[in-house]
Amino acid sequence: MWFSKLLPREGNFFELFNQHASHIAEGAHSFLAMIQNYGDSALREKYAAEVDVAERAADKVTADVQRLLHRTFITPIDGEQIRGLINSMDDVIDLLQDTTEVLSLYNVLRIGDDVLRLCEISVRCCERVQHVTSLLATLKRPEVAEAALKTCVEIDRLESDADRVMRAAMSRLFRDEIDTRELIKLKAIYEHLETISDRCQDVANIIEGIVLENS
Repeated sequence: MWFSKLLPREGNFFELFNQHASHIAEGAHSFLAMIQNYGDSALREKYAAEVDVAERAADKVTADVQRLLHRTFITPIDGEQIRGLINSMDDVIDLLQDTTEVLSLYNVLRIGDDVLRLCEISVRCCERVQHVTSLLATLKRPEVAEAALKTCVEIDRLESDADRVMRAAMSRLFRDEIDTRELIKLKAIYEHLETISDRCQDVANIIEGIVLENS
């Protein structure tokens, strides 16, 4: 009994989750700004650099969570849930950066409405991830747990919207694009963008499990 009282407890996991989610939202908004200003090379590079900054900051938070997890004996939620959540969150910001790099590496010169629509859905997903993450510290309150579950459902719905938009975009691409190289490039971009919402759904699924087990 006395020994357990000396062991490190809790840790500031919820604050670290909030920090990471904030970097996800920052990266997503910078990514959207890059897409919206894609024709301006200077602005494109500026916003791409902001995505990189957000990704590096998120990586630092992920490492902080992993270190804290090793030092903390009694955690506010299950240790595997903590590890799974921060890794899934990191997948989201990694994909935002990956998509930014793919646009540059593939030398994509034009961005159509389908890319913009998928990007907008991705940003909304990231915003909802930030919101639901902010609720984790107070899940014991029934109204907060209910709000968290509702937000998880919203993320699921957005992921389904992204699926529909991508299927329609792919159909138009294979029907209308006559340049094979452009077709290959845009297909990869569509898939990257749709996967961002998939990873946000992964976060929502983990948080839904945390809510059901801890509220």
